[in-house]
Amino acid sequence: MANSGSTKVLAVIPARQASVRFPGKPLANIAGKPMIQHVVERVKQATLVDRIVVATDEDAIKKAVEAFGGEAILTRHDHRSGTDRVAEVAAHVPAEIYVNVQGDEPLVDPGTIDGLVSAMTDDSAAQIATPCCAILHPNDIMDPNVVKVVRDFDGNALYFSRAPIPWVRETSETAATRHWKHLGLYAFRRDALLEFPTLPPGELERIEQLEQLRWLENGFHIAVVETDYDAVSVDVPADVERVEKLLTARARS
Repeated sequence: MANSGSTKVLAVIPARQASVRFPGKPLANIAGKPMIQHVVERVKQATLVDRIVVATDEDAIKKAVEAFGGEAILTRHDHRSGTDRVAEVAAHVPAEIYVNVQGDEPLVDPGTIDGLVSAMTDDSAAQIATPCCAILHPNDIMDPNVVKVVRDFDGNALYFSRAPIPWVRETSETAATRHWKHLGLYAFRRDALLEFPTLPPGELERIEQLEQLRWLENGFHIAVVETDYDAVSVDVPADVERVEKLLTARARS
């Protein structure tokens, strides 16, 4: 992790206890460590991140993070999204770029984090960056839980959807068509992040239930960066075993 006198890039990991499908998820034991520790340790491997904080509304999570040497900040209980929680941190902790890392991805890829930061530093006009990966399994194209993204010629997001976009009208074109999965990892400039809680949610966000559409509906440009990494999230208790198997396989290789 980069060291500097001032914080240029701050990674913020929102973590809350009150998950509907998996209460207490951030502290779930994965291979002998709480899940939030795995996430912090992965983010530490990103070379362009200067500082990492866990943003939580639970004192138990804050204490657990501090117990393994991490840094945590208590935030309000009433945030509607992880982005709102990151924005609260941005209001009190100045930085140039904030990376919003999902607290339920213990295998998050440090290289993808660095790719987002590079996209921001290489283009001073970029306000938001997020990654995508190629969809390799045809069933995922039709799966509403797999969010798809389409981009313009400059690599900016045109739209995010649970629907199979682009829709392939001519079946003969199927082999040449690529579909892209959106990954829930973001980099923001401070001004854009602080503006987010003030933006009115739009009809598209309400219909699709996709928070990122609020940015597009309010006129923001989102740079979309390609990566080979495909997120592995812990959504339910059964996912813990799957992640532990992946960790074991990586250790052996």
